[in-house]
This record gives sequence, C-alpha cells and structure tokens, in this order.
Amino acid sequence: MVNRGLGSRIFDGFNYTFLILFALVMLIPFIYIVSVSFAEPAEVLRRGFILFPTSFSLEGYQYIFSTSIIVNSLFVTIGITVVGTFINLLFTSLLAYPLSRQDFDGRKLFMMLIVFTMLFHGGILPTFLVVKAMGMLNSYWALLIPNAISAFNLIVVVSFFRQLPEGLEEAAKIDGCSDLGLLFRIVLPLSAPVLATFALFYAVGHWNTFFSAILYINDSKMWPIQVWLRQIVILSQGGIGDSTQFDQNYVAPPSQIIKMAVIVISTVPILIVYPFLQKHFAKGVMLGSVKG
Repeated sequence: MVNRGLGSRIFDGFNYTFLILFALVMLIPFIYIVSVSFAEPAEVLRRGFILFPTSFSLEGYQYIFSTSIIVNSLFVTIGITVVGTFINLLFTSLLAYPLSRQDFDGRKLFMMLIVFTMLFHGGILPTFLVVKAMGMLNSYWALLIPNAISAFNLIVVVSFFRQLPEGLEEAAKIDGCSDLGLLFRIVLPLSAPVLATFALFYAVGHWNTFFSAILYINDSKMWPIQVWLRQIVILSQGGIGDSTQFDQNYVAPPSQIIKMAVIVISTVPILIVYPFLQKHFAKGVMLGSVKG
C-alpha cells in the first residue's frame, strides 16, 4: 500500500469538501422547486424562498390534474419518447454500420455530408415546408421522422463500431451470417453501453419536445405534456389561453405553486429512467469517442 504524504491527504480532503458543497449547491434549486410545489399557498406568499415547508399542500397538483388532459398528454409524451427513441436507435445503427466498414464505397462522401449538416441547417421554414409536403402536419410523425438521426450521435456510434474485432465479423460470415444478421446478432449486442447512452440522449430530447409540437401539431388533444404545461403556466400568470380544459369551480393556487408543480411533473419521470442507464453512461461515451 502506498504511503501518502500530509499534503496529499489535505488536498484530497479539500477536494472532497469542495465537490460535496458544489453538489449541494446544485441540489438547492431542485429542493426549492419541490418544496414550493408542496407548500401551503399562505406560506409561499409569506416566506417567498422555501427549502423546507412547515406545512404541506397538494393544491397545485389538484389544480393541474383537475382535468384528464394532463394524464392524456403524459401518455402521449411517453409514447413519443418510447417510439421515437426506438426509431432513433434503429436508424442510427442501420446507418452507422455500413459507414463503419472499410469496404463500403463512398463512405467518406457520406460522412462529409453528415458532418455538413452539423455546421449548416436549412432552418425552420424549409423544414416546415418539407414536413408539410410529406403530409406529416398534425401527426406524431412530424415529431419523430425529421429528427430520426443525430449527426453527432451517429459519428460516435460509427467510431464505436470500427473498434469491434474484425475476427467476429469474419467468423460470422463463415457460418453463413448475412449483413443484417451480423448487425443484429453480433454488433448490436456488443454495443449495449453506447446504445444505452444514446438512448438516454434521444429519450430526453423526445421528452422535452416542445417547439416542434407547437409548430406541427394543431390539435390540442395531441399535444405532449410540455406544451400543456406551458399552457398552464400562461394561465396561472393571467395570460391568454384556453382555461376551459380545467375545472372552473376550482380556485387556482398562487402561480408560483403551479409553476413549481409543473416543473416537478415534467422532470421527475425522466429522472426515474436515468438510474437504469447511468452505469452505461460514462462508459458508452468514452468507448465511442476514443479509438482503441
């Protein structure tokens, strides 16, 4: 065992203390949001800044869930997130695999075109016109297809596929495995860490779908939760919005409570998913970004 000097131990103690304090500072805003969402309206109006409420209330959540529209929008968002993440991973893998093969003609040209999309984008109006021309307006496909592949994620996955042993591919081909069979039976199972990492990236992006839903979907019954939560915040501030979706006989609590409850509802579900993918997170990014 290596003997460590006094200076090294002091540095470690200072480092741990700093990191713990830094983590606590990062947690304070989240604790504040949760505390205000469960606090009594009178306490919120009296104290303003609350970390630990003295009394608890569910008035903010009762107002938000005074209609089934929020529950429906939650299911819409979950569906978009699950289906969209599956499409992202499928399309990304199907494109990354041929681009990772040395014998694929034109892969350098395709990679240049992919990198080009990272630097230059057509913009909102051309994208809207393409979506409209494809007949995807007011449908969930408008939220799934235009962003089916992330150029950055694709490049990392291509780099990871290139690191896989060539002997596995040769052995599989000797056994009569096709290219698709090689991809789904050999490559993808070995790529679980990097796929889990980008599944989290894609899922968070779909869960936070906001502007695209406003741009492409006109039917309010098809809105994901992020759009409806924005509507609730506007209504709580006395802004212009459709309040008929909520119980008119229920007295709304202070807007601060509603806004904090909105944030909790829109944040907690995706936070629950993170621990299941966290063990693959750092490993997956490093495996795909460093050539072995």
